[in-house]
Amino acid sequence: MTPGRERGLTALLCAAGAGLALLAAGRTWATVHAGDSITPVAHHLSGRDLGGTSAALALAALAGLAALFATSGRPRAAVGGLIAAFGAGIAYASAASVQRSHVLSAVAGRSTLLSLDGHPGIDVNLWWMASVTGGVVLAAGGLLTLARGARWPGLSSRYDRAPKPAAPDDPSALWKSLDRGEDPTARPNGRP
Repeated sequence: MTPGRERGLTALLCAAGAGLALLAAGRTWATVHAGDSITPVAHHLSGRDLGGTSAALALAALAGLAALFATSGRPRAAVGGLIAAFGAGIAYASAASVQRSHVLSAVAGRSTLLSLDGHPGIDVNLWWMASVTGGVVLAAGGLLTLARGARWPGLSSRYDRAPKPAAPDDPSALWKSLDRGEDPTARPNGRP
């Protein structure tokens, strides 16, 4: 496999992991039921309701993908390490956010009826696992970038900041000077 293709597949892997974490963050992760209250109450909590850390890290990882293409060498390897850390953070935050104590503290400020029940029931579905999976995929892509990213091609030289100076015999030099706003009829002392 060519280095350019490897870079593209790794970027696709990272984008898929971050996208899966973002998708899962908007879905319901836990439902809290209060059956002993006057009126049975159910409150649904998404990943964003349970903290939103996984969604924020997924967005940061997507921003890191731009840096994956814009850098080369050791800076790209450092970006890979950062993306891997974002993926590990997504996996940890997703697993920690569905713990019973965290879910109960997240729902406490949202519904006073739930506080009347001494032992509310909690149903956790599998969307948090989708977020963990996205974090693991993202971390794998980041580690691959860390290990092999320094060998991948960078941007071409046309994206360099400093323009190449025109040769004196270059016929396009006159046109380039006009583009810069220089007057070709002006004398060096500034008089026409």
